[in-house]
Amino acid sequence: MQNLSVGATYARLEHFPAAFFAMVMGLTGLTLAWQQAARIVDAPLLISQLLLWFSVLVFVLIAATYGYKLVRHRQAVMDEFHHPIKMSFFPAFSISLILMSVATMAVSMSLSKILWMLGCVLHLCFTLYVLGQWLHHPRFEVAHSTPAWFIPVVGNILVPIAGVGHGQLEVSWFFFSIGLVYWIILKTLIFNRLFFHDPLPQKLLPTLFILIAPPAVGFISYIKLNGGLDNFARILFYAALFLLLLLLSQLPKFTKIGFFMSWWAYSFPLAASTVASLLMLELQPSAFMHNLATLLLIVTSGVILMLLIRTLRAVWRGDIFQPD
Repeated sequence: MQNLSVGATYARLEHFPAAFFAMVMGLTGLTLAWQQAARIVDAPLLISQLLLWFSVLVFVLIAATYGYKLVRHRQAVMDEFHHPIKMSFFPAFSISLILMSVATMAVSMSLSKILWMLGCVLHLCFTLYVLGQWLHHPRFEVAHSTPAWFIPVVGNILVPIAGVGHGQLEVSWFFFSIGLVYWIILKTLIFNRLFFHDPLPQKLLPTLFILIAPPAVGFISYIKLNGGLDNFARILFYAALFLLLLLLSQLPKFTKIGFFMSWWAYSFPLAASTVASLLMLELQPSAFMHNLATLLLIVTSGVILMLLIRTLRAVWRGDIFQPD
């Protein structure tokens, strides 16, 4: 019986996906939302502090588990790293470091800068690798292009949020430029796939929410770089708001989907939209923006709590650790 248990554990480990790092993105994004809410609308600071510690704990557990998978099942990791869709989830690791660098700025600027530098270097490497794969490998097909391809791009747009505070203005503009230009290119490719080719498989439908993240994060980063609100910042904010409305109008389709780890694609884009709305409230106060930011904070918190419960249930049952 013990041998069966050990065998089952190793089987689960082999199929432990890199997509788990999307959990850290969502949780850290929620931490940042509550940090902003504490600063702008006097929300309890304790909530963001508890969320930060929980996010760090989840990150350490996932990183340690995936590191153990690399030791025990190196080939499985390599197969995932070269998979045309799954490889896009590896940059979620470096994005998690960048997000934690933002979240820890209020705790320790030194720690934040170390996390920021490590995240930037790793993410640049991931971005170069993924773009290199797209450029030179003939195995990619239209069906492989999904909103998950935005993940390597979104990380670049995130860099200025902490980078400006660390005095790295030109480096921040460098990463922001990469993210902005390739976001537009990839958005065109993804929309072409969605409009004129087979629809996304049900398992990947939640990744449509990733479309919201680039303009929402772009708005936050641009405000940091520009130092204030202008018309280009408004374009980014309202583009994110429109995409959010578009996807919420499709809510009946999303409620029919069984639980997959791809559900975590709901979390970070919603958190980014919440932070963007709180920032817009600070820059352009109005009753509408206050109500929008409050509603998004409540919805995002509820969605991530639901995702945690569903994920723990799926982990307990072993539903996640299955071969595709």
